[in-house]
Amino acid sequence: MVISRGGIVAAENPLAAQAGAEMLARGGNAVDAAVTTNAVMGVVEPMMNGLGGDLFVIVYDAKTQKLYGLNASGWAPAGLSIDFLKSKGIAAMPSEGIQSVTIPGVVDGWSKLLARFGTKGFSQVLSPAIYYAREGFPVPEWDAAYWNLATLIATVKSDPNAAKLYLPGGRPPQVGDIFRNPDLAHSLEAIAGGGRDAFYKGESAQRIVAHSAELGGTLKMEDFASYLSEWVNPISTDYRGWTIYEIPPNGQGIAALEMLNILEKFPLGNYGANSADALHTMIEAKKLAYADLVRYIGDPKFSDIPVVQILSKPYAAQRASLIDMAKANCSVPAGEPKLPAAGDTTYLTVVDSAGNMVSLIQSNYLGFGSGVVADGTGFVLQNRGGLFSLDPNSPNALAGHKRPLHTIIPGFMAKGDERIAFGIMGGFNQAQAHAQFVSNVVDFGMDIQAAMEAARFTKLTFPGCDVEMEDRVQQSIRDQLTKRGHEIKVLGSFATDVGGGQAVERNVSTGVNFGASDPRKDGEAIPEPVH
Repeated sequence: MVISRGGIVAAENPLAAQAGAEMLARGGNAVDAAVTTNAVMGVVEPMMNGLGGDLFVIVYDAKTQKLYGLNASGWAPAGLSIDFLKSKGIAAMPSEGIQSVTIPGVVDGWSKLLARFGTKGFSQVLSPAIYYAREGFPVPEWDAAYWNLATLIATVKSDPNAAKLYLPGGRPPQVGDIFRNPDLAHSLEAIAGGGRDAFYKGESAQRIVAHSAELGGTLKMEDFASYLSEWVNPISTDYRGWTIYEIPPNGQGIAALEMLNILEKFPLGNYGANSADALHTMIEAKKLAYADLVRYIGDPKFSDIPVVQILSKPYAAQRASLIDMAKANCSVPAGEPKLPAAGDTTYLTVVDSAGNMVSLIQSNYLGFGSGVVADGTGFVLQNRGGLFSLDPNSPNALAGHKRPLHTIIPGFMAKGDERIAFGIMGGFNQAQAHAQFVSNVVDFGMDIQAAMEAARFTKLTFPGCDVEMEDRVQQSIRDQLTKRGHEIKVLGSFATDVGGGQAVERNVSTGVNFGASDPRKDGEAIPEPVH
Protein backbone atom coordinates (compact mmCIF):
# COMPACT_ATOMS: atom_id res chain seq x y z
CA MET A 1 0.00 0.00 0.00
CA VAL A 2 0.91 3.65 -0.38
CA ILE A 3 0.60 5.20 3.11
CA SER A 4 0.55 8.94 3.77
CA ARG A 5 -0.91 11.61 6.02
CA GLY A 6 -1.45 13.66 2.87
CA GLY A 7 -3.90 12.89 0.13
CA ILE A 8 -3.63 9.96 -2.28
CA VAL A 9 -4.93 9.54 -5.81
CA ALA A 10 -5.26 6.02 -7.25
CA ALA A 11 -5.94 5.76 -10.98
CA GLU A 12 -5.13 3.38 -13.79
CA ASN A 13 -2.62 5.72 -15.43
CA PRO A 14 0.26 7.39 -13.57
CA LEU A 15 -0.01 10.64 -15.54
CA ALA A 16 -3.65 10.98 -14.49
CA ALA A 17 -2.97 10.07 -10.86
CA GLN A 18 -0.04 12.51 -10.79
CA ALA A 19 -2.23 15.32 -12.15
CA GLY A 20 -4.75 14.66 -9.39
CA ALA A 21 -2.07 14.54 -6.71
CA GLU A 22 -0.69 17.86 -7.95
CA MET A 23 -4.19 19.36 -7.75
CA LEU A 24 -4.28 18.32 -4.08
CA ALA A 25 -0.89 19.93 -3.53
CA ARG A 26 -2.17 23.17 -5.06
CA GLY A 27 -4.97 23.37 -2.52
CA GLY A 28 -7.69 21.42 -4.29
CA ASN A 29 -9.77 18.91 -2.42
CA ALA A 30 -10.67 15.32 -3.28
CA VAL A 31 -13.43 16.33 -5.71
CA ASP A 32 -11.19 18.79 -7.56
CA ALA A 33 -8.51 16.11 -7.83
CA ALA A 34 -11.00 13.47 -8.98
CA VAL A 35 -12.29 15.62 -11.85
CA THR A 36 -8.71 16.51 -12.82
CA THR A 37 -7.72 12.85 -12.82
CA ASN A 38 -10.80 11.76 -14.74
CA ALA A 39 -10.29 14.41 -17.40
CA VAL A 40 -6.69 13.26 -17.97
CA MET A 41 -7.84 9.63 -18.12
CA GLY A 42 -10.17 10.59 -20.98
CA VAL A 43 -7.15 11.85 -22.89
CA VAL A 44 -4.65 9.08 -22.16
CA GLU A 45 -7.04 6.12 -22.31
CA PRO A 46 -9.58 7.17 -24.97
CA MET A 47 -10.87 3.67 -25.70
CA MET A 48 -12.17 3.31 -22.15
CA ASN A 49 -13.55 6.70 -21.14
CA GLY A 50 -13.86 10.35 -22.09
CA LEU A 51 -16.24 13.22 -22.85
CA GLY A 52 -18.56 10.86 -24.74
CA GLY A 53 -19.23 8.59 -21.76
CA ASP A 54 -21.10 8.35 -18.45
CA LEU A 55 -20.14 8.85 -14.83
CA PHE A 56 -21.13 7.56 -11.39
CA VAL A 57 -19.67 8.89 -8.14
CA ILE A 58 -19.87 8.37 -4.39
CA VAL A 59 -18.54 11.33 -2.37
CA TYR A 60 -17.73 11.09 1.35
CA ASP A 61 -17.83 14.55 2.93
CA ALA A 62 -15.58 14.59 5.98
CA LYS A 63 -17.29 17.56 7.66
CA THR A 64 -20.78 16.08 7.64
CA GLN A 65 -19.57 12.45 7.62
CA LYS A 66 -22.22 11.79 4.98
CA LEU A 67 -22.20 10.01 1.63
CA TYR A 68 -23.57 11.54 -1.55
CA GLY A 69 -24.26 9.62 -4.76
CA LEU A 70 -24.28 11.05 -8.27
CA ASN A 71 -25.85 9.31 -11.25
CA ALA A 72 -24.51 10.99 -14.38
CA SER A 73 -25.61 8.30 -16.79
CA GLY A 74 -27.15 9.44 -20.05
CA TRP A 75 -30.53 8.75 -21.50
CA ALA A 76 -31.64 7.58 -24.92
CA PRO A 77 -32.65 10.20 -27.49
CA ALA A 78 -36.36 11.04 -27.38
CA GLY A 79 -36.76 9.76 -30.93
CA LEU A 80 -35.12 6.38 -30.34
CA SER A 81 -37.70 3.69 -29.71
CA ILE A 82 -38.31 -0.01 -30.22
CA ASP A 83 -40.71 0.77 -33.07
CA PHE A 84 -38.18 3.08 -34.73
CA LEU A 85 -35.49 0.40 -34.73
CA LYS A 86 -37.89 -2.27 -35.95
CA SER A 87 -38.93 0.04 -38.80
CA LYS A 88 -35.28 0.02 -39.83
CA GLY A 89 -35.21 -3.79 -39.77
CA ILE A 90 -33.24 -3.91 -36.52
CA ALA A 91 -34.36 -6.85 -34.37
CA ALA A 92 -31.76 -6.65 -31.57
CA MET A 93 -30.36 -3.61 -29.79
CA PRO A 94 -27.20 -2.49 -31.65
CA SER A 95 -23.95 -2.47 -29.67
CA GLU A 96 -22.15 -0.08 -32.02
CA GLY A 97 -22.99 2.71 -34.42
CA ILE A 98 -25.19 5.76 -33.96
CA GLN A 99 -28.26 3.85 -32.71
CA SER A 100 -26.28 2.64 -29.67
CA VAL A 101 -25.42 6.20 -28.55
CA THR A 102 -26.95 7.72 -25.42
CA ILE A 103 -26.39 11.30 -24.21
CA PRO A 104 -22.96 11.55 -22.52
CA GLY A 105 -23.37 12.34 -18.82
CA VAL A 106 -19.80 13.00 -17.73
CA VAL A 107 -19.58 16.78 -18.28
CA ASP A 108 -22.79 17.52 -16.38
CA GLY A 109 -21.55 15.15 -13.67
CA TRP A 110 -18.28 17.07 -13.37
CA SER A 111 -20.21 20.32 -13.22
CA LYS A 112 -22.44 19.15 -10.38
CA LEU A 113 -19.49 17.75 -8.41
CA LEU A 114 -17.50 20.97 -8.66
CA ALA A 115 -20.50 23.18 -7.87
CA ARG A 116 -21.43 21.27 -4.73
CA PHE A 117 -18.09 20.15 -3.32
CA GLY A 118 -15.24 21.60 -5.37
CA THR A 119 -12.99 24.56 -4.64
CA LYS A 120 -11.61 24.99 -8.17
CA GLY A 121 -13.21 25.89 -11.47
CA PHE A 122 -13.27 24.08 -14.80
CA SER A 123 -10.36 26.13 -16.14
CA GLN A 124 -8.11 24.86 -13.34
CA VAL A 125 -9.17 21.23 -13.15
CA LEU A 126 -9.13 20.70 -16.92
CA SER A 127 -5.74 22.34 -17.51
CA PRO A 128 -3.66 19.11 -17.28
CA ALA A 129 -6.02 17.26 -19.65
CA ILE A 130 -5.86 20.11 -22.16
CA TYR A 131 -2.07 20.01 -21.97
CA TYR A 132 -1.84 16.26 -22.66
CA ALA A 133 -4.41 16.45 -25.46
CA ARG A 134 -2.59 19.30 -27.19
CA GLU A 135 1.05 18.35 -26.52
CA GLY A 136 0.59 14.58 -26.55
CA PHE A 137 1.63 11.73 -24.26
CA PRO A 138 3.64 8.52 -24.70
CA VAL A 139 1.29 5.54 -25.06
CA PRO A 140 1.82 3.07 -22.17
CA GLU A 141 1.80 -0.74 -22.37
CA TRP A 142 -1.81 -1.53 -21.49
CA ASP A 143 -3.18 1.26 -23.68
CA ALA A 144 -1.13 -0.04 -26.59
CA ALA A 145 -2.44 -3.55 -25.94
CA TYR A 146 -6.06 -2.35 -25.93
CA TRP A 147 -5.49 -0.18 -29.00
CA ASN A 148 -4.06 -3.13 -30.94
CA LEU A 149 -6.94 -5.52 -30.22
CA ALA A 150 -8.49 -6.62 -33.50
CA THR A 151 -12.02 -5.97 -32.21
CA LEU A 152 -11.19 -2.40 -31.22
CA ILE A 153 -9.42 -1.72 -34.50
CA ALA A 154 -12.54 -2.96 -36.34
CA THR A 155 -14.73 -0.64 -34.24
CA VAL A 156 -12.53 2.35 -35.05
CA LYS A 157 -12.35 1.52 -38.76
CA SER A 158 -16.15 1.52 -38.99
CA ASP A 159 -16.20 5.32 -38.74
CA PRO A 160 -13.94 7.51 -40.95
CA ASN A 161 -13.58 10.19 -38.26
CA ALA A 162 -12.66 7.61 -35.64
CA ALA A 163 -10.17 5.92 -37.97
CA LYS A 164 -8.47 9.24 -38.76
CA LEU A 165 -8.23 10.12 -35.07
CA TYR A 166 -7.33 6.80 -33.43
CA LEU A 167 -5.31 5.16 -36.21
CA PRO A 168 -2.76 7.88 -37.03
CA GLY A 169 -0.75 6.90 -40.09
CA GLY A 170 -3.23 4.07 -40.65
CA ARG A 171 -2.23 2.00 -37.60
CA PRO A 172 -2.86 1.93 -33.85
CA PRO A 173 -0.17 3.61 -31.72
CA GLN A 174 2.54 1.40 -30.26
CA VAL A 175 4.21 1.56 -26.84
CA GLY A 176 6.01 4.88 -26.47
CA ASP A 177 4.45 6.54 -29.52
CA ILE A 178 3.34 10.13 -28.88
CA PHE A 179 -0.40 10.51 -29.36
CA ARG A 180 -1.87 13.99 -29.77
CA ASN A 181 -5.51 15.01 -29.97
CA PRO A 182 -5.90 18.74 -30.77
CA ASP A 183 -9.63 18.37 -31.43
CA LEU A 184 -10.12 17.02 -27.90
CA ALA A 185 -8.02 19.90 -26.53
CA HIS A 186 -10.42 22.27 -28.30
CA SER A 187 -13.49 20.53 -26.82
CA LEU A 188 -11.97 20.64 -23.32
CA GLU A 189 -11.02 24.32 -23.73
CA ALA A 190 -14.63 25.11 -24.59
CA ILE A 191 -15.80 23.50 -21.33
CA ALA A 192 -13.02 25.25 -19.39
CA GLY A 193 -14.24 28.58 -20.71
CA GLY A 194 -17.99 28.09 -20.87
CA GLY A 195 -18.84 25.32 -18.41
CA ARG A 196 -21.29 22.48 -18.97
CA ASP A 197 -23.50 24.55 -21.31
CA ALA A 198 -20.59 24.88 -23.74
CA PHE A 199 -20.89 21.11 -24.16
CA TYR A 200 -24.65 20.47 -23.99
CA LYS A 201 -25.85 23.63 -25.74
CA GLY A 202 -22.77 24.60 -27.69
CA GLU A 203 -20.43 23.41 -30.40
CA SER A 204 -19.90 19.85 -29.13
CA ALA A 205 -23.63 19.02 -29.05
CA GLN A 206 -24.19 20.77 -32.38
CA ARG A 207 -21.46 18.71 -34.05
CA ILE A 208 -22.77 15.46 -32.54
CA VAL A 209 -26.36 16.18 -33.62
CA ALA A 210 -25.26 17.06 -37.14
CA HIS A 211 -23.20 13.87 -37.41
CA SER A 212 -26.11 11.83 -36.03
CA ALA A 213 -28.37 13.18 -38.78
CA GLU A 214 -25.80 12.18 -41.41
CA LEU A 215 -25.79 8.62 -40.02
CA GLY A 216 -29.57 8.28 -39.72
CA GLY A 217 -29.61 8.73 -35.94
CA THR A 218 -32.24 10.43 -33.80
CA LEU A 219 -30.11 12.71 -31.58
CA LYS A 220 -31.47 16.27 -31.29
CA MET A 221 -30.26 19.41 -29.53
CA GLU A 222 -33.15 19.12 -27.08
CA ASP A 223 -31.85 15.71 -25.97
CA PHE A 224 -28.62 17.42 -24.92
CA ALA A 225 -29.99 20.72 -23.66
CA SER A 226 -32.50 19.05 -21.31
CA TYR A 227 -30.08 16.46 -19.93
CA LEU A 228 -29.36 16.55 -16.19
CA SER A 229 -27.44 14.18 -13.95
CA GLU A 230 -29.00 13.40 -10.57
CA TRP A 231 -27.95 13.29 -6.94
CA VAL A 232 -29.07 9.99 -5.44
CA ASN A 233 -28.92 8.34 -2.04
CA PRO A 234 -26.52 5.37 -2.03
CA ILE A 235 -28.07 2.00 -1.18
CA SER A 236 -26.35 -0.22 1.38
CA THR A 237 -26.26 -3.43 3.31
CA ASP A 238 -24.51 -4.61 6.46
CA TYR A 239 -21.92 -7.34 5.94
CA ARG A 240 -20.47 -8.80 9.13
CA GLY A 241 -20.31 -5.38 10.80
CA TRP A 242 -19.20 -3.37 7.75
CA THR A 243 -21.62 -1.17 5.85
CA ILE A 244 -21.21 -1.54 2.09
CA TYR A 245 -22.55 1.20 -0.20
CA GLU A 246 -23.42 1.23 -3.90
CA ILE A 247 -25.28 3.54 -6.29
CA PRO A 248 -28.96 2.55 -6.70
CA PRO A 249 -30.47 1.33 -9.99
CA ASN A 250 -30.18 1.86 -12.94
CA GLY A 251 -26.74 0.48 -11.95
CA GLN A 252 -25.73 -3.09 -11.13
CA GLY A 253 -24.46 -2.24 -7.63
CA ILE A 254 -27.54 -3.85 -6.12
CA ALA A 255 -26.22 -7.22 -7.35
CA ALA A 256 -23.01 -6.79 -5.33
CA LEU A 257 -25.06 -6.09 -2.21
CA GLU A 258 -27.36 -9.06 -2.83
CA MET A 259 -24.31 -11.28 -3.33
CA LEU A 260 -22.90 -10.16 0.01
CA ASN A 261 -26.22 -10.76 1.77
CA ILE A 262 -26.22 -14.31 0.40
CA LEU A 263 -22.56 -14.88 1.29
CA GLU A 264 -23.23 -13.73 4.86
CA LYS A 265 -25.19 -16.96 5.36
CA PHE A 266 -21.98 -18.99 4.91
CA PRO A 267 -18.82 -19.10 7.10
CA LEU A 268 -16.39 -17.93 4.41
CA GLY A 269 -13.74 -17.03 6.96
CA ASN A 270 -13.64 -20.68 8.07
CA TYR A 271 -13.42 -21.89 4.47
CA GLY A 272 -10.26 -19.89 3.70
CA ALA A 273 -9.45 -17.46 0.90
CA ASN A 274 -9.83 -18.96 -2.59
CA SER A 275 -10.67 -22.37 -1.15
CA ALA A 276 -13.02 -24.65 -3.07
CA ASP A 277 -15.89 -24.01 -0.64
CA ALA A 278 -15.39 -20.21 -0.67
CA LEU A 279 -15.17 -20.00 -4.45
CA HIS A 280 -18.11 -22.35 -4.98
CA THR A 281 -20.26 -20.26 -2.62
CA MET A 282 -19.27 -17.02 -4.32
CA ILE A 283 -19.87 -18.32 -7.83
CA GLU A 284 -23.30 -19.67 -6.87
CA ALA A 285 -24.21 -16.43 -5.08
CA LYS A 286 -23.19 -14.50 -8.21
CA LYS A 287 -25.59 -16.53 -10.36
CA LEU A 288 -28.47 -15.89 -7.98
CA ALA A 289 -27.86 -12.16 -7.68
CA TYR A 290 -27.31 -11.62 -11.39
CA ALA A 291 -30.48 -13.52 -12.28
CA ASP A 292 -32.36 -10.91 -10.22
CA LEU A 293 -30.31 -8.11 -11.79
CA VAL A 294 -31.40 -9.02 -15.31
CA ARG A 295 -35.00 -9.67 -14.30
CA TYR A 296 -35.73 -6.56 -12.26
CA ILE A 297 -33.27 -3.72 -12.84
CA GLY A 298 -33.77 -0.78 -15.18
CA ASP A 299 -34.48 2.95 -14.91
CA PRO A 300 -36.61 3.46 -11.74
CA LYS A 301 -38.41 6.35 -13.42
CA PHE A 302 -39.94 3.91 -15.88
CA SER A 303 -40.66 0.82 -13.76
CA ASP A 304 -41.12 -0.31 -10.17
CA ILE A 305 -37.90 -1.89 -8.91
CA PRO A 306 -38.02 -3.94 -5.68
CA VAL A 307 -34.78 -2.53 -4.24
CA VAL A 308 -35.74 -2.85 -0.57
CA GLN A 309 -37.08 -6.34 -1.06
CA ILE A 310 -34.04 -7.58 -3.01
CA LEU A 311 -31.74 -6.22 -0.28
CA SER A 312 -33.70 -7.67 2.63
CA LYS A 313 -32.00 -10.28 4.80
CA PRO A 314 -34.96 -12.72 4.68
CA TYR A 315 -34.86 -12.64 0.88
CA ALA A 316 -31.12 -13.33 1.00
CA ALA A 317 -31.75 -16.32 3.25
CA GLN A 318 -34.31 -17.60 0.78
CA ARG A 319 -31.86 -17.26 -2.11
CA ALA A 320 -28.96 -18.73 -0.09
CA SER A 321 -31.02 -21.84 0.62
CA LEU A 322 -30.82 -22.66 -3.10
CA ILE A 323 -27.04 -23.16 -2.97
CA ASP A 324 -26.00 -26.81 -2.96
CA MET A 325 -22.43 -27.00 -1.62
CA ALA A 326 -21.85 -30.24 -3.50
CA LYS A 327 -23.05 -29.20 -6.93
CA ALA A 328 -23.01 -26.20 -9.25
CA ASN A 329 -26.37 -24.92 -10.47
CA CYS A 330 -26.34 -24.42 -14.23
CA SER A 331 -29.84 -22.96 -14.52
CA VAL A 332 -30.63 -20.25 -11.98
CA PRO A 333 -33.99 -18.46 -12.25
CA ALA A 334 -34.70 -15.05 -10.78
CA GLY A 335 -36.32 -14.93 -7.37
CA GLU A 336 -39.70 -13.44 -6.59
CA PRO A 337 -39.30 -10.50 -4.23
CA LYS A 338 -42.50 -8.63 -3.54
CA LEU A 339 -42.83 -5.66 -5.85
CA PRO A 340 -43.11 -2.22 -4.23
CA ALA A 341 -46.38 -0.34 -4.31
CA ALA A 342 -47.51 1.66 -7.24
CA GLY A 343 -25.08 1.86 -15.31
CA ASP A 344 -15.04 -0.92 -20.68
CA THR A 345 -14.27 1.69 -18.08
CA THR A 346 -11.92 3.67 -15.90
CA TYR A 347 -12.09 3.79 -12.12
CA LEU A 348 -10.27 6.22 -9.86
CA THR A 349 -10.45 7.16 -6.24
CA VAL A 350 -9.13 10.00 -4.11
CA VAL A 351 -8.71 10.77 -0.43
CA ASP A 352 -7.46 14.18 0.69
CA SER A 353 -5.70 15.23 3.88
CA ALA A 354 -8.99 16.38 5.41
CA GLY A 355 -10.53 12.94 4.91
CA ASN A 356 -12.85 13.74 1.99
CA MET A 357 -13.10 10.76 -0.33
CA VAL A 358 -14.28 10.21 -3.89
CA SER A 359 -15.13 6.89 -5.54
CA LEU A 360 -15.54 7.62 -9.26
CA ILE A 361 -16.11 5.43 -12.29
CA GLN A 362 -16.47 6.57 -15.90
CA SER A 363 -16.84 4.71 -19.16
CA ASN A 364 -17.54 4.56 -22.89
CA TYR A 365 -18.92 1.02 -22.24
CA LEU A 366 -17.20 -1.25 -24.80
CA GLY A 367 -13.76 -0.33 -26.13
CA PHE A 368 -14.05 2.87 -28.21
CA GLY A 369 -17.77 2.85 -27.42
CA SER A 370 -20.04 3.21 -30.43
CA GLY A 371 -17.07 3.84 -32.70
CA VAL A 372 -18.69 7.15 -33.72
CA VAL A 373 -16.66 10.38 -33.59
CA ALA A 374 -18.43 13.60 -34.60
CA ASP A 375 -16.45 15.98 -36.81
CA GLY A 376 -13.85 17.97 -34.89
CA THR A 377 -14.81 16.82 -31.39
CA GLY A 378 -11.86 14.54 -30.64
CA PHE A 379 -13.78 11.95 -28.62
CA VAL A 380 -15.78 8.81 -29.30
CA LEU A 381 -19.44 8.54 -28.26
CA GLN A 382 -20.40 5.77 -25.86
CA ASN A 383 -22.48 2.76 -26.89
CA ARG A 384 -24.26 2.44 -23.55
CA GLY A 385 -27.60 2.17 -25.36
CA GLY A 386 -26.50 -1.31 -26.44
CA LEU A 387 -27.58 -2.53 -23.01
CA PHE A 388 -31.26 -1.70 -23.61
CA SER A 389 -33.68 -4.54 -24.35
CA LEU A 390 -36.07 -4.53 -27.30
CA ASP A 391 -38.47 -6.70 -25.29
CA PRO A 392 -41.28 -4.25 -24.40
CA ASN A 393 -42.03 -6.25 -21.24
CA SER A 394 -38.51 -5.85 -19.84
CA PRO A 395 -37.87 -3.23 -17.12
CA ASN A 396 -34.88 -2.34 -19.29
CA ALA A 397 -36.90 -1.86 -22.50
CA LEU A 398 -35.68 0.93 -24.76
CA ALA A 399 -37.60 4.23 -24.51
CA GLY A 400 -36.83 7.87 -25.18
CA HIS A 401 -35.09 9.75 -22.34
CA LYS A 402 -34.75 6.50 -20.41
CA ARG A 403 -31.47 5.35 -18.85
CA PRO A 404 -30.36 1.77 -19.62
CA LEU A 405 -29.27 -0.85 -17.11
CA HIS A 406 -25.74 0.26 -16.32
CA THR A 407 -22.64 -1.78 -15.53
CA ILE A 408 -20.31 0.84 -14.03
CA ILE A 409 -20.45 1.14 -10.24
CA PRO A 410 -18.36 2.94 -7.61
CA GLY A 411 -18.11 1.27 -4.20
CA PHE A 412 -17.63 2.43 -0.60
CA MET A 413 -17.44 0.61 2.72
CA ALA A 414 -17.14 1.69 6.34
CA LYS A 415 -16.74 0.27 9.83
CA GLY A 416 -15.81 2.22 12.96
CA ASP A 417 -12.92 4.54 12.08
CA GLU A 418 -12.23 2.91 8.70
CA ARG A 419 -13.49 4.24 5.37
CA ILE A 420 -12.65 2.53 2.05
CA ALA A 421 -13.49 3.86 -1.41
CA PHE A 422 -13.00 1.22 -4.09
CA GLY A 423 -13.96 0.11 -7.57
CA ILE A 424 -13.10 -2.63 -10.06
CA MET A 425 -13.74 -2.29 -13.79
CA GLY A 426 -14.95 -4.67 -16.44
CA GLY A 427 -18.59 -4.59 -17.57
CA PHE A 428 -20.74 -7.19 -15.82
CA ASN A 429 -17.63 -8.34 -13.97
CA GLN A 430 -17.99 -5.41 -11.60
CA ALA A 431 -20.62 -6.40 -9.04
CA GLN A 432 -19.06 -9.86 -8.54
CA ALA A 433 -15.60 -8.29 -8.27
CA HIS A 434 -16.87 -5.82 -5.67
CA ALA A 435 -18.23 -8.69 -3.57
CA GLN A 436 -14.90 -10.55 -3.82
CA PHE A 437 -12.95 -7.44 -2.77
CA VAL A 438 -15.22 -6.85 0.22
CA SER A 439 -14.97 -10.50 1.24
CA ASN A 440 -11.18 -10.37 0.99
CA VAL A 441 -11.12 -7.44 3.42
CA VAL A 442 -13.86 -8.57 5.79
CA ASP A 443 -13.68 -12.40 5.75
CA PHE A 444 -9.98 -12.92 5.12
CA GLY A 445 -8.42 -9.88 6.81
CA MET A 446 -6.53 -8.60 3.78
CA ASP A 447 -5.36 -5.00 3.47
CA ILE A 448 -6.65 -3.10 0.47
CA GLN A 449 -3.63 -3.83 -1.74
CA ALA A 450 -3.71 -7.56 -0.98
CA ALA A 451 -7.49 -7.61 -1.48
CA MET A 452 -7.09 -5.96 -4.87
CA GLU A 453 -4.25 -8.27 -5.97
CA ALA A 454 -5.84 -11.54 -4.81
CA ALA A 455 -6.81 -14.03 -7.52
CA ARG A 456 -10.37 -13.54 -8.76
CA PHE A 457 -12.98 -15.39 -10.77
CA THR A 458 -15.52 -13.90 -13.13
CA LYS A 459 -18.62 -15.17 -14.86
CA LEU A 460 -19.53 -12.78 -17.66
CA THR A 461 -22.42 -14.93 -18.87
CA PHE A 462 -25.67 -15.31 -16.96
CA PRO A 463 -26.91 -18.90 -17.52
CA GLY A 464 -24.72 -22.01 -17.49
CA CYS A 465 -21.91 -23.32 -15.29
CA ASP A 466 -19.03 -21.69 -17.17
CA VAL A 467 -16.69 -19.54 -15.08
CA GLU A 468 -13.30 -17.92 -15.68
CA MET A 469 -10.58 -18.05 -13.04
CA GLU A 470 -7.01 -16.83 -12.74
CA ASP A 471 -4.35 -19.54 -12.71
CA ARG A 472 -3.16 -18.39 -9.28
CA VAL A 473 -6.08 -20.40 -7.88
CA GLN A 474 -4.40 -23.72 -7.16
CA GLN A 475 -4.90 -26.60 -9.57
CA SER A 476 -6.14 -28.82 -6.74
CA ILE A 477 -8.84 -26.25 -5.91
CA ARG A 478 -9.87 -25.98 -9.54
CA ASP A 479 -10.11 -29.79 -9.71
CA GLN A 480 -12.47 -29.81 -6.72
CA LEU A 481 -14.64 -27.17 -8.37
CA THR A 482 -14.72 -29.12 -11.62
CA LYS A 483 -16.00 -32.16 -9.71
CA ARG A 484 -18.87 -30.00 -8.46
CA GLY A 485 -19.86 -29.18 -12.04
CA HIS A 486 -18.11 -25.86 -12.67
CA GLU A 487 -16.76 -25.51 -16.21
CA ILE A 488 -13.56 -23.54 -15.63
CA LYS A 489 -11.68 -21.50 -18.21
CA VAL A 490 -8.22 -20.80 -16.79
CA LEU A 491 -6.90 -17.27 -17.27
CA GLY A 492 -3.43 -15.81 -16.79
CA SER A 493 -2.09 -14.73 -13.43
CA PHE A 494 -3.33 -11.12 -13.55
CA ALA A 495 -5.99 -11.27 -16.24
CA THR A 496 -7.92 -8.36 -17.70
CA ASP A 497 -11.13 -10.41 -17.79
CA VAL A 498 -11.47 -10.16 -14.01
CA GLY A 499 -11.09 -6.38 -14.14
CA GLY A 500 -8.61 -3.97 -12.64
CA GLY A 501 -9.29 -1.63 -9.76
CA GLN A 502 -8.14 1.01 -7.32
CA ALA A 503 -8.81 1.71 -3.65
CA VAL A 504 -8.07 4.26 -0.95
CA GLU A 505 -8.64 3.96 2.77
CA ARG A 506 -8.87 6.51 5.57
CA ASN A 507 -8.50 5.94 9.31
CA VAL A 508 -10.49 8.88 10.64
CA SER A 509 -9.01 8.67 14.16
CA THR A 510 -5.33 8.73 13.11
CA GLY A 511 -5.70 10.76 9.91
CA VAL A 512 -3.62 8.21 8.00
CA ASN A 513 -4.49 7.42 4.37
CA PHE A 514 -3.76 4.26 2.40
CA GLY A 515 -3.78 3.70 -1.36
CA ALA A 516 -3.87 0.59 -3.55
CA SER A 517 -3.57 0.04 -7.28
CA ASP A 518 -4.30 -3.16 -9.18
CA PRO A 519 -1.33 -4.72 -11.05
CA ARG A 520 -3.83 -5.71 -13.75
CA LYS A 521 -3.68 -2.08 -14.96
CA ASP A 522 -0.99 0.50 -15.79
CA GLY A 523 -1.91 2.64 -12.81
CA GLU A 524 -0.51 3.78 -9.51
CA ALA A 525 -1.60 5.16 -6.18
CA ILE A 526 0.30 8.44 -5.93
CA PRO A 527 0.56 10.47 -2.71
CA GLU A 528 0.11 14.21 -2.63
CA PRO A 529 3.56 15.85 -2.96
CA VAL A 530 4.78 18.29 -0.32
CA HIS A 531 5.07 21.85 -1.64
